[in-house]
Amino acid sequence: MLLKFLAEFIGTMMLIILGDGVVANVTLNKSGMKGAGSIQITLAWGLAVMVPAFIFGTASGAHFNPALTIALAIDETLPWAEVPIYIIGQFAGAIVGACIVYLMFKDQFDATDDPGTKLGVFSTGPSIPNLPRNIFCEAVATFVLVFAIKGIGQVTGIAGGLSNVFVFGIIVSIGMSLGGLTGYALNPARDIGPRIAHQFLPIKGKGDSNWGYAIVPILGPIIGAIVAVLLYQVIPWTV
Repeated sequence: MLLKFLAEFIGTMMLIILGDGVVANVTLNKSGMKGAGSIQITLAWGLAVMVPAFIFGTASGAHFNPALTIALAIDETLPWAEVPIYIIGQFAGAIVGACIVYLMFKDQFDATDDPGTKLGVFSTGPSIPNLPRNIFCEAVATFVLVFAIKGIGQVTGIAGGLSNVFVFGIIVSIGMSLGGLTGYALNPARDIGPRIAHQFLPIKGKGDSNWGYAIVPILGPIIGAIVAVLLYQVIPWTV
């Protein structure tokens, strides 16, 4: 159990360091890659998922995502008794990862005036605020993620580690197709953990943490993930 906690903690920490790190790298003033754009962010987020997945796939399944963990418990892939340790590790790793990003980019945060840009390094937000539709968008995007992850099992002859490359492709596809709507959190820990860090870190001129939006990256991904595994279960894959 300790190994699974450490895998989810360190893996999620790495995910946030690389994922939030690319947003800081591309959006904050005085960064050497400022202005590189959404393509770099989208590709880097896919890699941010893939890299720790290669390391921790065998140890814990490399969830790094409470919505996925809950969904896999519902379809009995994961015992419910293990869910709390997974989720605690995921949120703790996300918070620590976000704090590390702040420490690395502190000078760039100090050089950036816009509070929204600073918050955007840590957490997601909608291009057009509309909570019901924003929740729907996150649910659909996470449905695609989880259904596709389950569907990798239908690929015959795939080597174990190669499945992580498929996950990279899934994340990039979702980001490029749907990312402009809500920032494609897909993962409550990925958004809420860094949002907690943003709330408490001494970021110069940081502004509000926008907790009114937090229901979207919590509820949307959980709904989408659950629908994905329930639908996957009822499809007659073998004939």
